[in-house]
Amino acid sequence: MITLTARDGHRLDAYIANPPGTAQGGVVVAQEMYGVNDYLRSVCDFYAGHGYLAIAPALYDRQQRQFVFSYGKEDHDRAQRLYKSWNLDNALDDLDAARDAVARAGRVGLVGFCWGGSLAWLAACRRDYGCSVAYYGSMMPDFAAEQPRCPVIAHIGDQDTTLPSARIEMFGASHPAVPVYLYDGAQHGFDNENRSPRYDAQACRKARERTLAFFAQHIG
Repeated sequence: MITLTARDGHRLDAYIANPPGTAQGGVVVAQEMYGVNDYLRSVCDFYAGHGYLAIAPALYDRQQRQFVFSYGKEDHDRAQRLYKSWNLDNALDDLDAARDAVARAGRVGLVGFCWGGSLAWLAACRRDYGCSVAYYGSMMPDFAAEQPRCPVIAHIGDQDTTLPSARIEMFGASHPAVPVYLYDGAQHGFDNENRSPRYDAQACRKARERTLAFFAQHIG
């Protein structure tokens, strides 16, 4: 773990994973609503293994350090209440602090999951990144009026109850140039191997392949 400083002086922790050789770019990983847990660290390790300097800032440090929720029902409900009340500008500032920490590696992309997927869309519209990847960001349709400043792709399971088809279609109609990849039979959280039965190995593999190709095109 390293310590970052956001633009307002707030200090927060971040997990950082170094590639085995020279980095070909940086990747900021925006957390699910559960925090920087084992899964999120594994995502950083995955992108580091593919040549990127990867970092996941602990967004909940503004309330409590090392704040991580479990995937049980009670913690799920607590996490949902917390992220929905969060100051989005503060979250984007903390992601920017992580971006600046890995900028020495070159251009920086962003990938986010769940709450982080929504933040990935907002960061693409409001901040400066080489590209952005949003996994099942349920709030994205709420901000469909905003315009991205960098290339964006989105990954969504077609069985994701947080993103019913009408909301996906509304977002797609507002942004026809943004590829929205739908995965047959996949649920919300399909990338997370720690969330059985939500984890979908086939959808996870295909989405990561597309993400790696996207990063290679825009930041690699």
